[in-house]
Amino acid sequence: MKSPFDLQDALFIGFCATLLVVLKSMMRLKLGLSGHSMFLMTFFYLVCYGAVGRVGAITACGFLSGLVAMMLSVGKGGPLILLKFGLPALAMDIALLVMAGLFSLRWQCIVLGLVGCFAWAAKGWIGNLLAGMSAQVAVVQFGISFLQGGAFATAAALLVPSVLRRLHAHDLLHRNQLDNDK
Repeated sequence: MKSPFDLQDALFIGFCATLLVVLKSMMRLKLGLSGHSMFLMTFFYLVCYGAVGRVGAITACGFLSGLVAMMLSVGKGGPLILLKFGLPALAMDIALLVMAGLFSLRWQCIVLGLVGCFAWAAKGWIGNLLAGMSAQVAVVQFGISFLQGGAFATAAALLVPSVLRRLHAHDLLHRNQLDNDK
């Protein structure tokens, strides 16, 4: 296993991060549902990991997405946008270290998506507490955010294995990466 990212990996991470921010800024959907941003985040983070195949790729993509969003002034929060993109990515990478090889590709994607959603909702919960919201209301808000974001994250995670298989079928992924997950 190679430890540093090579040029191809770095370019793909940058591509996923930039495409995530561009699509998020173009679509600016006002669905009235909390958590719809977890769809794009989960999808691109998991495709990035699936294509690069190294722990740390999700975190690199997440923090790079935050930097790109900050430079392009996408979203609100200023420098805190790094946390919006980076915390779910970091949580997904940590979970990947803990559960390496325990699940098939589909279940691994679902669990990673839900872990990222948990970190995303926890960031909102801490923000609500710091803003002075009562603990009971903040917990209810956290639960609602997690359920809604979890639905979007699960939907995105279910798409990732088929995308990775298509990339693998066209020889765009490293050779033996998906052979163990079939």
